[in-house]
Amino acid sequence: MTEQRQERFRFSEAPIWEWQRKYFEEQGLKAWNNDQVPQYITSNPMIAEAYAEMIFGFLQDRAAQGETKECVTIVELGAGAGRLAFHVLQKCCELRDYAGIPLPPFRYVMTDLPMKNVESWERHPALQTYIDQGLLDFARFDAVADHELNLTVSGTTLRPGDLQQPLLIVANYFFDSIPQELLYVGDGRIFECDVIVDFPDTPEKLSPAQLLENLSMDYSHRRAPEYEHADFAYKDVIALYQEELEDSHILFPAVGLECLERLSLLSRAGFLLLTADKGDHRLENWKFAEPPELVLHGSFSLTANYHAIQHVFEQRGAESLFTSQYYKNLNVGCILMLEKPMNYVNTRLAYRRSIERFGPDEFFSLKEWVDRHLESMGVQQLLAFWRLGGYDAEFFIQSAKRFSSLLPEASDEEMTDIRRGIHKMWSSFYVMEQRYDLALDAGLLLFEMEQYEDSKLFLEASLEADEEAPVPTVLYCLAICCYELDQIESALAYTREALIQEPEHEEALDLLHALTGDL
Repeated sequence: MTEQRQERFRFSEAPIWEWQRKYFEEQGLKAWNNDQVPQYITSNPMIAEAYAEMIFGFLQDRAAQGETKECVTIVELGAGAGRLAFHVLQKCCELRDYAGIPLPPFRYVMTDLPMKNVESWERHPALQTYIDQGLLDFARFDAVADHELNLTVSGTTLRPGDLQQPLLIVANYFFDSIPQELLYVGDGRIFECDVIVDFPDTPEKLSPAQLLENLSMDYSHRRAPEYEHADFAYKDVIALYQEELEDSHILFPAVGLECLERLSLLSRAGFLLLTADKGDHRLENWKFAEPPELVLHGSFSLTANYHAIQHVFEQRGAESLFTSQYYKNLNVGCILMLEKPMNYVNTRLAYRRSIERFGPDEFFSLKEWVDRHLESMGVQQLLAFWRLGGYDAEFFIQSAKRFSSLLPEASDEEMTDIRRGIHKMWSSFYVMEQRYDLALDAGLLLFEMEQYEDSKLFLEASLEADEEAPVPTVLYCLAICCYELDQIESALAYTREALIQEPEHEEALDLLHALTGDL
């Protein structure tokens, strides 16, 4: 049995934060393989389109103020797998091109802590177009310490005061994963919570994920009058907690607030924050809050304290937008730390349309219902939800078999919409290391629809991407596609290759006889 030792730490200095950093630095983009670390809810095409609408509204607002010459910089914190950045850029470019109106230029900067993530983004095929157009750059950024951004593509450095336009910050699943203070409010006084950690005597033998899985923590309170001093930077929100809360544990985002303040110094004109997280902006949700529990997913996450972030910047003149309805899975907020924030009408209207009325949280709740009722849905319902989600690849993978079962009763118009949807999905597909083969599923469904030219395109893409030996059924389908397209030599080649893999493949043998006239 492994021996345990016990140590006491200030919560923000506990070893869990070092294990968190180490996990992401070691794993790189592999951390998001097959949703080990959750990414779908904050990176799908639907939330990306909502963000793009708000970014486009912000560009319109800057243009209305006569600010069209200087570039608007969009910085994503903790860009992770890169999927959100790709979808946001794609949607922003679509809106820009469709509108055809004067707007300030923009560039998107993806940042994260591990340098290996930056290096992976630089090589990712889906991002090359945006790199070549000067729309995309990258930087390693440590939220705890960094004051500037060293851009790897342009080779420039963004320092305090460099930006004329406001900085636009995107932070999804970010504030819940960086160090936080843990406070306790009781009898009108502030205490810090120390954490007592039990972990093995030889932690170096375990991976960060294993250390977190085997972690045992207890908390103790320690009087912390320094939070009540007049010179404490966030004394106003602490005073509010003293007045309004009792017997409550508060995750206080000191690092997150300091990070936003450091980033805000890059611009002379303030910042706009777009953020989504498991986070509460309502004070009542922190009343009588119990000590936090780590949510484990290789790494870990906590609940973000949006209330503190909102309160601090509103005290400085910001306008904050959060939904009037209660969130279930994802709280999406927009903070306009800008001069005369109410003048940003298009930005605020975009939030109202894309978040308040029906946003990413409602979409995800609906998706959970759809996942359970997929087998009872008809073609029109499948198409409608697929369209609502921005022709998302993950939904197609889930629903491909259901689409296939409904093809015999599908109308020509529905067939056309399925085909168009597949092409739209493929044009916005961001490749990650996942357990599924999207090109294969798309190609086989198109084959069933007798869309042979399209099917051939996708099945060949699947073969090209698959390093393993080709599946005889796929080769046979390709042979049929070529035969129907009057590409006889290619049909013969695929048929013979299928028979090499499976000499007794009856359909391939029949096709070979038909192609060679050997009856």
